[in-house]
Amino acid sequence: MTRWEPLLVVQQHDTHADQLDHRVQHLPVRAELSRHEEAVAALDTRLVEVDARRTDLARSQQRLEDEIHSLEERAGQAEKKLYSGSITNPRELQALQDDVASIRRRISQLEDDELEVMERLEPVDAERARLTAQRERLDGEGTGLRAALAETEAEIEAELATVRQERDEAAAGVAADQWEEYDRLRAQFGGIAIARLVGSTCQGCHLALSAVEVDRIRHLPLDEPVHCEECGRLLVRD
Repeated sequence: MTRWEPLLVVQQHDTHADQLDHRVQHLPVRAELSRHEEAVAALDTRLVEVDARRTDLARSQQRLEDEIHSLEERAGQAEKKLYSGSITNPRELQALQDDVASIRRRISQLEDDELEVMERLEPVDAERARLTAQRERLDGEGTGLRAALAETEAEIEAELATVRQERDEAAAGVAADQWEEYDRLRAQFGGIAIARLVGSTCQGCHLALSAVEVDRIRHLPLDEPVHCEECGRLLVRD
């Protein structure tokens, strides 16, 4: 075994760890949860709009009810005075009757307006009930998705812990002078710093080296560092 074999084992563990990190960041359930949260946000926006409409209509209804109540009191007081016998002047009686009639007409108009508001409230309340039920359903789905994500993340984290432990064990056999170049090449070549040369093919870039280069490499001592002429990665050869 050459001095480069332990570093290649470290590379294999580092590649496995990178794959697990990538996997945990791109889990289908994570994407599904993201879409779910977008749906919840859109639904909440819709609920806010519906609640605002309902608040406006409820405020209008309350204003009409308050005005009707006030006018009912005025009409009641006027009618009580009208039928009390305290007024005997015909003109005053007629004026009071006209006032009562005017109030009653206004009350009737306001009641029609209130009925219209109530009719407009019905579909808003129905829409709010539908959205609220949908929100409750989404809450349940979200709970399930988050639980599934947490479970999968825990499984990957457990596997990652094993990989890291095995990596540390392999790293103990790597010479100190190999780390600087390994780290530099990993950063330069997307995480793959060292690969095996199989035949004439670099397993890092999967390109074939020239026959002349392969022949040159075969005549070098196994412990001498060799780089792929195509990608520049370190090569481990048998």
